[in-house]
Amino acid sequence: MLEVETPILSAAGNTEPNIESFTTAFSGHVDAGARERWLRTSPEYPLKRLLAAGVGDCYELGRVFRNGEAGGRHNPEFTMLEWYRLGWDHHRLMRETMDLVQAALAMAGRRAELVVTTYRQLFQDQLDIDPVHATIDALRAPLAEYGIDPAGLVRDDWLDLLITHRLQPAFPRDRITVIHDYPATQCALARIRSGEPPLAERFELYLGRYELANGYHELNDASEQRGRFERDNVRRRERGLREVPLDENLLAVLDALPDCAGVALGVERLLMCLAGTDAIADVLAFPFSAA
Repeated sequence: MLEVETPILSAAGNTEPNIESFTTAFSGHVDAGARERWLRTSPEYPLKRLLAAGVGDCYELGRVFRNGEAGGRHNPEFTMLEWYRLGWDHHRLMRETMDLVQAALAMAGRRAELVVTTYRQLFQDQLDIDPVHATIDALRAPLAEYGIDPAGLVRDDWLDLLITHRLQPAFPRDRITVIHDYPATQCALARIRSGEPPLAERFELYLGRYELANGYHELNDASEQRGRFERDNVRRRERGLREVPLDENLLAVLDALPDCAGVALGVERLLMCLAGTDAIADVLAFPFSAA
């Protein structure tokens, strides 16, 4: 597998409504391109451009940036390991990601139990809720104690809140939990598998209660991806957020992306788990407050 390095500054941003980017301004000659530049929230888009150009299996270990995410478990600047495997689906990449985390644990003299479940089965087993058919009121009921303002929240928001507030905190410390086959409405950049219901070929890996990795069987349909980006911007506008310029360079080559699966893993989150700490500052030389 080839190690690569891609730009940190881009003329395009991440349209995901739940992620905010940093921007900066280029002061040089106008011929250099767009003046406004976005600090990457992951290296995903340029890595896919390399895959479409024929680079083959590749990975990048580097810094990424997310605005507004600072606190005990978040730092606006952090390290991400992202890699892609040609000819793989999300199930095969899930197994490799689990092996990687187990290998890291072994270096610290630990081993974790493995639990692999579908998104739907997890909700049914732990909350007795069918996330596909439950009403919004049924999704809200287990969250009543948190006093969450429902204004502007849609079905997927309530499902996310059930994971972060009810399911994730109960995951045992020495367990790797892998959730796969998400609702099609939570597809991001993953393929959707037809069926009843249709499912996003996506997985997330947790070690204890910490989300470490998010992976996809990658979509390679530029028209479909453009529609998703545009729907993201509609949602951003509805929330009063700024719309984000689409990555036209990615969209121009996405149809040429070979069949592949990719995953991104948060390195500091993994280090926190290995060190047995809930404070990201414990695994950083200088956290945001002291940078």
